[in-house]
Amino acid sequence: MGLQVTLVTPDREVWAGPATEVVARGTEGEVGILSGHAPLLIRLAIGVLRIKAEDGAWHTAVVDGGFLHVASTEGATRVDVLAAHAEMADQIDVRAAETRVEELKERLAKAEDMGARIELAKALARVDVAR
Repeated sequence: MGLQVTLVTPDREVWAGPATEVVARGTEGEVGILSGHAPLLIRLAIGVLRIKAEDGAWHTAVVDGGFLHVASTEGATRVDVLAAHAEMADQIDVRAAETRVEELKERLAKAEDMGARIELAKALARVDVAR
């Protein structure tokens, strides 16, 4: 008995497959999901999503918020992650993310801008995940 995990955005399926564990950052803290988990719906924060595949390999992604839904029925547990934007760690352009971090820091040094703060959190998460 394992998990069936799907990570999707409005544009594409980012990752899907069987897994043994999912660790996500919710708006109220980190949550770990194993097979047989109780039904759950949480709002995700900007941050890391880790998926442990059945072969023991960890797959890491960054998500820009969204929702994580868990449903368990008759020995099967399904985890659906719905994010506005998500990237697997190996698909992140680190140089572009670092450049974006610097641009946003300069913008924030000139004036307070909540949109820039959110974009900075996204860019920093990408840099952290890709390293």
